[in-house]
This record gives sequence, C-alpha cells and structure tokens, in this order.
Amino acid sequence: MKIRTTLTAIVTLLFLSSMAQVTQDQNIPMLGEPAPTFTSKTTEGMLNFPQDYLGKWKILFSHPADFTPVCSTEILELAEMQDEFEELNTKLVVLSTDGLNSHLDWIRSLEGIQVADGKKAGINFPLVPDPGLKISGKYGMIHSHMSTTKTVRGVFIIDPENRIAAMFFYPFTTGRNFDEIKRTIIALQESDRKNVLTPANWQPGDDYLIDSPESADVAKKLSEKNKSSIYSKEWYLWYRKNK
Repeated sequence: MKIRTTLTAIVTLLFLSSMAQVTQDQNIPMLGEPAPTFTSKTTEGMLNFPQDYLGKWKILFSHPADFTPVCSTEILELAEMQDEFEELNTKLVVLSTDGLNSHLDWIRSLEGIQVADGKKAGINFPLVPDPGLKISGKYGMIHSHMSTTKTVRGVFIIDPENRIAAMFFYPFTTGRNFDEIKRTIIALQESDRKNVLTPANWQPGDDYLIDSPESADVAKKLSEKNKSSIYSKEWYLWYRKNK
C-alpha cells in the first residue's frame, strides 16, 4: 500500500511538473495585448517596464547567457545601432537569466572590444537580470525543449501605448538580424502614422499598400476617381505612392 501511494505521488508530481512546463511555454503575450510589466534593478538603475517608456517604442531582447559568443556580437551590434533606434523614438532593453554583477562585468568587457573603425562600444541601454525566471516567464522566453534555465533569443516590439506590436524568436545558435528589426520598427511606425500596409520586402521609401476594396465594382469606382497618389495591379491589390 505504501509503495502504491508513493508511486501515485511521484506520478502526480511528474504530471504537475509537465503541466507547469507547458504553461510556461505557452505564456507568450499575444499581439495587441498590454506588455507584461516588471520592476527590476538594471545596469542603468531601476526600471519600471514598460511604464518608464510610455509614449516611446520599446524593444525587449532576451539573451541565453552573458559571456557567450553570439550574445556578445548582438550586444555590440546594438551598441553600434543604439543612436539609430533613438532617432526612431525607440528604447532598447536587454534581459537574460544571469545576475546583475555578471551583466556589469560583461558590459565592462564588451566596452573594451574594438568595433568599427577601431572604436570601442559604449553600451547605453539597460541589461536586466532575471535569475529567478520571473520576467522570462511573463514573456514566454523559456522554451523547455531548448532549455529550462536559459531564455531563447526573443524580440518583443512594444508600441507607445505599451502594447505588443511584433515579436520574433530565434534559437541559441542564430544571431538576430538587427537591420530587419529596425525595418520592422519603421514599417510599424509608418502604418500607424499613415494608415497603410507594407508589402513583402518593403524598405523605407518604397510604396505602400492600402486595404483591398470590398469588391471589383468598388475597385472600379476607386479607379475612376483617378487619384494620382494610388494605383492598382489587380482589383484587390492597391498601392499608395510614398511621396
């Protein structure tokens, strides 16, 4: 009887553990939802996220670990591009499951590395420690089939109203394309400002798309208006010129 009770308890614990793991994997905020909030010490002081950046665009990056090769190149690239993101009214925040002292040591090391034109990086954005995985859990950054203690390479773009606008996930092995992340920010901002869509492979300066007419008859009427700012390739495929 004791053996049966013990086995039942073990099975129950394993089941609950697996369910908790699945819940953690699925706890990814959806597009349009408010960004999960957190307060934490960082390498730049205390941060109330995302409230401290209300009215600005935000990008929250997660990293597997400090002092690792792919992560190091990504932080250096962010340091190179931080002024470009600042011009786009966008704040950068980096998180990993390492502690604050580790983050500070890593920054000191990275800032000693020569980058473009022999210059050294100045890292002016906060690194957030998350050894307890509380923040990582809120954002669904721990993918258990990869690791139960390290975050995958997550990217969360958050709009000025603190809602999730876009997200990406990369495995440990693959560094992110920060030009694409910047392009996505610009596309989101253009869509907000001008009520337009951006086509495949859109780049700043390219023409936009607009919502499809409800029918071919509506498209014909739109065409008859002969607006010089719009043109079509099919009744459902309309472009707006980027003047």
